[in-house]
Amino acid sequence: MNVLETEWWTMALPPEWWADSEDESILVGDRDGVGCIEISTLHKEKGEFDLAEVGEMARAGSELAQDWRRVTLGDFEGVVSQFVEEGAAIREWYVMRGAMLLFITYSCEEENGGMDDAAVDELLDTLLPVSAQDSA
Repeated sequence: MNVLETEWWTMALPPEWWADSEDESILVGDRDGVGCIEISTLHKEKGEFDLAEVGEMARAGSELAQDWRRVTLGDFEGVVSQFVEEGAAIREWYVMRGAMLLFITYSCEEENGGMDDAAVDELLDTLLPVSAQDSA
């Protein structure tokens, strides 16, 4: 198992997955080319995020009316939703830890929807803030 490490967070990455950085986000995909995860990191200038605020950001940031459910990914908590748009199956997460917010999307072709859900959930469940790793 490899470790994907950014300045702010880490995530375990099995050998059959790749990672690359693009502009302001990190892209992670499986070598089969089924789908791709995109992770963007945001920081609050003052204070910390709370779950109500994250839920409101998710509802405001989504063009579609979605059913948002509470979720925990590793040391992060927030909300998750899934939908189909223009032939793509999409899952979105807004998860926070302190003053850090991760906006995560996973997308694949609609006919492949659900195929990588378990693997994606396993990957995202290994998310740790860098500070948690330093103190461990």
